[in-house]
Amino acid sequence: HRVAICIRCACKVLSLGADVLPEYKLQTPRIRRWTILHYSPFKASWDWVILLLVIYTAVFTPYSAAFLLNEQEHSRRRTCGYICDPLNVVDLVVDVMFIVDILINFRTTYVNHNDEVVSHPGHIAVHYFKGWFLIDIVAAIPFDLLIFRSGSDEVGLLKTARLLRLVRVARKLDRYSEYGAAVLFLLMCTFALIAHWLACIWYAIGNVERPYMKTGWLDNLADQIGKQYNDSDSSSGPSIKDKYVTALYFTFSSLTSVGFGNVSPNTNSEKIFSICVMLIGSLMYASIFGNVSAIIQRLYSGTARYHTQMLRVKEFIRFHQIPAGLRQRLEEYFQHAWSYTNGIDMNAVSPLGDVNGQLVPW
Repeated sequence: HRVAICIRCACKVLSLGADVLPEYKLQTPRIRRWTILHYSPFKASWDWVILLLVIYTAVFTPYSAAFLLNEQEHSRRRTCGYICDPLNVVDLVVDVMFIVDILINFRTTYVNHNDEVVSHPGHIAVHYFKGWFLIDIVAAIPFDLLIFRSGSDEVGLLKTARLLRLVRVARKLDRYSEYGAAVLFLLMCTFALIAHWLACIWYAIGNVERPYMKTGWLDNLADQIGKQYNDSDSSSGPSIKDKYVTALYFTFSSLTSVGFGNVSPNTNSEKIFSICVMLIGSLMYASIFGNVSAIIQRLYSGTARYHTQMLRVKEFIRFHQIPAGLRQRLEEYFQHAWSYTNGIDMNAVSPLGDVNGQLVPW
């Protein structure tokens, strides 16, 4: 029984099913050949695969564009072919998956304003063209493969167009706004992702100015760890790990306003960027961390009500001196009833809802 409950919860989270089905799911739609239902298990599983690929893109594309674009090792890989770099192979697979996703979207049904499932290929194509087609096609262009032979270093910047798919991810994750734990996890992931992006920008600013100005944060880092730069040796200086960890440390400390000053901006560009990071950090505090206390309180509200009601049951048992056997049965019945009704008093509400589907008292 517990296994069945876990499977049902997992299907609900993965959008593979629902306890209350909409009207169009109860009907038998006219499905044409090679047409995919938008609420089918295959489409839900495919959307999660695309979601994972988008998350990979959101993390590794800025990192590759900032930290690997001008590295000597990255340039050396180009001489041995495109597939010599494992990251290039992964990026190619991601591009192919995005292109396949576009083809699947051209064959996926949708619900019109009359709550009817539309399966006509022409209508689906028009609906997709008016919606997410432009964003999906830009995000699916394999810029690194198209510009590979030209030797242009702007390929990393062009690959950031994949981040446009995050708009669709935000829309998909909006359905979990009713779950406090999910919201808290998403807020922390959003904060970490923004800090990662800003760390990549912070390094890019220092790397561009370092050949002309020897007072940036990269030169200070090289002096602190004893790995000075040598203009005649492009492999000199701190390692990629040192630079990324330091940049991420600076952005996290700036966003949370707990900076210790051991990594500080020195040039005008670095100071302007630091001001922008501080502004972003203040906005994130107001919009994200300001809701954390309310989310945590909502998470523990159900647990607090459960313990309060359980305490009342034990006081009732103690007051009426109920025997041990019956006492255990009462406690087990209360726990089962609470898990079944989620703490809702079914005697105090009507089994029917109002026009908005909400339970109303008798």
